[in-house]
Amino acid sequence: MATVELRFTPLPAHVRTARLVAVSLARRAGIDEEVLDEVRLAVGEAATRAVGRHQVACPGEPVLVRLIDGSGQFVAEVVDRAAEAGPEADSTHIPDLALVESIEDDLPPGVDLAVIAGLVDDVSVSAGPDGSVVRMAWAVDESTRNAPSGYGAPNATA
Repeated sequence: MATVELRFTPLPAHVRTARLVAVSLARRAGIDEEVLDEVRLAVGEAATRAVGRHQVACPGEPVLVRLIDGSGQFVAEVVDRAAEAGPEADSTHIPDLALVESIEDDLPPGVDLAVIAGLVDDVSVSAGPDGSVVRMAWAVDESTRNAPSGYGAPNATA
């Protein structure tokens, strides 16, 4: 099992880097090209959430993105160290996307998690006094593992 950890200063500009690294590693792990946009968006939402929480509670602490390739899946974990107690800090339930009926200018807590839940089948949030972890997992197509972009399993017909 291969693990890559990315730590960055909690600034919005660094979210793009987290998305790019996640997509690059997901592609190498064998995630279908059609799913890469979901990886990009989900990791971006989770990283943006962590950056926002850090900017309020612990701006000097880096955000951690852990990318794990193994056991038939690609896992992205976004870890924040924000210990503030707010409605989102204690949330361990991802709301169903269908429950979010309207999105206004002032988004309620948890909407970012609802977006992630709409993009990832296997997602969990664990929160504690030292922060939270958003864990997202995608199934890996073993036949395309480590194949360069655009190359999948060999074509059965010539």
